[in-house]
Amino acid sequence: MQAEGGCHCRAIRYAVSGDPAHHAMCHCTDCRRASGAPAVSWALFARDAVRIGGAPSIYASSEHGRRHFCGTCGTSLFYTNDAIFPGQIDIQSATFDDPGMLTLQCQVQTAERIGWMERLDDLPAFERYPEAPA
Repeated sequence: MQAEGGCHCRAIRYAVSGDPAHHAMCHCTDCRRASGAPAVSWALFARDAVRIGGAPSIYASSEHGRRHFCGTCGTSLFYTNDAIFPGQIDIQSATFDDPGMLTLQCQVQTAERIGWMERLDDLPAFERYPEAPA
């Protein structure tokens, strides 16, 4: 596969080639706090299969974990951890230009999942934000 993506302000763009090792939804507390989202989807690629244009800021979120984000708009983009993913880079798949191109394969860190995330299909759903009642 060939794909591109980037941050909200377009200061950082990236291109990937080849297939990811996996595409997973992560429920860990670290991902939630770094993104401000209830879960984050990640596609893991060989580092040499990813070209990055622009200079992401990097935050050491743990002993080996590094979170890469746009210093201008704040978009979280990449995660590297040479202890568990040597030679690889995780890309937040929602930042692809076409995030629906990859099928989600699994959920990880479900021990830390927010309880209400298990029942999303039970909630009312609206294609667009619903109008406020009069």
